[in-house]
Amino acid sequence: MKIGMIDYYLDEWHANNYPKMIRELSDGKAEIGLAWAKKDSADGLSNAAWSQTYGVSITDSLETLIDQSDCLLLLSPDNPEMHEELAELPLKSGKRTFIDKTFAPSKAAAERIFEMADKGRTPMYSCSALRFSKEFEGLDLSGIDLVAGRGPGAFSNYLIHQVEPIVSLMGADVRRVLYTGTPQTPGLLMDYADGRRASLNLFGWDCPFSFAIGYNQDKTVVVNECTEYFERFLKNMIYFFQTGDGAIPAEETISIMAVLEHAYEAQRSPENWITV
Repeated sequence: MKIGMIDYYLDEWHANNYPKMIRELSDGKAEIGLAWAKKDSADGLSNAAWSQTYGVSITDSLETLIDQSDCLLLLSPDNPEMHEELAELPLKSGKRTFIDKTFAPSKAAAERIFEMADKGRTPMYSCSALRFSKEFEGLDLSGIDLVAGRGPGAFSNYLIHQVEPIVSLMGADVRRVLYTGTPQTPGLLMDYADGRRASLNLFGWDCPFSFAIGYNQDKTVVVNECTEYFERFLKNMIYFFQTGDGAIPAEETISIMAVLEHAYEAQRSPENWITV
């Protein structure tokens, strides 16, 4: 199975690591066959140099990549504002497409991208790898009352890695958000329409992803560290490319983008609840 990899620029962590990981995790049944990017990296390898370094052929034509690929992987992980533009031709192709996190900069943009996929009859999904953590497999989702998460990274681009698991555990009906924490350790509260709540904090790069899950019974589950999420996520993506199954529901992804959009608004107005 030949996967066409599309990016804003190619010298970034996902593009640098996905070719080898996909080949190994699929036992050689899938590979990045061709790559295309809109521009060269501003401070890294040019696309031509990236091709020589990582052994993946590149093309100057996105149309050629789409035509010569069985399925499509759209990256640009740190520039979600580019996804709508970069997805226009892929989502007309009808070929199974994955769009990397963060999916879109706003709820409205997320809805437009899904509308493009529907119009082009193109199976498509997006997600953070964290929802595939081994510790969430088989977890009882009934009666979850509160989830408290913590993890690494910057609020600007790692917030999704806690919001995504929370929505996967608690559902998509988030009502409002409140920015908490400090500039060094930002945080967020998420209120649900039925009164349930989630909280999260980002403690810096040395803090592993972890979650405490409280139930409305006398029960708590503590995930001290999330594991195996990247490998399990990529296996899910490969399975989707092979079968068309395994996609995350669009309503969850749209809700997550709405939470992120309003979380950044809340960051600019701390101590004020922002309606999602």
